[in-house]
Amino acid sequence: MDTFKTFARSLTSPPEHALEIAPSDAAPLPHVTRALYVGGSGDVALRLLGGAEVTFRGLQGGSLIPIRITMVKSAGTTATGLIGLW
Repeated sequence: MDTFKTFARSLTSPPEHALEIAPSDAAPLPHVTRALYVGGSGDVALRLLGGAEVTFRGLQGGSLIPIRITMVKSAGTTATGLIGLW
């Protein structure tokens, strides 16, 4: 039973979906994320929903970053175990 099924969803609600991310320089993610989980430490090169491309450097394994992204690029990404949440 889902006690919260009648509650309105928002950006502050817990994610309901997840997708393991295989970084790609060509393919956008099938869903815009609300957060990114980083399983293994490293850098993540990504494209934000607004279009900017940036690299987050030195992310620690086990981090959960609240960020709306459309792509994780393979060039520049060294972190592993990436999971997009929405």
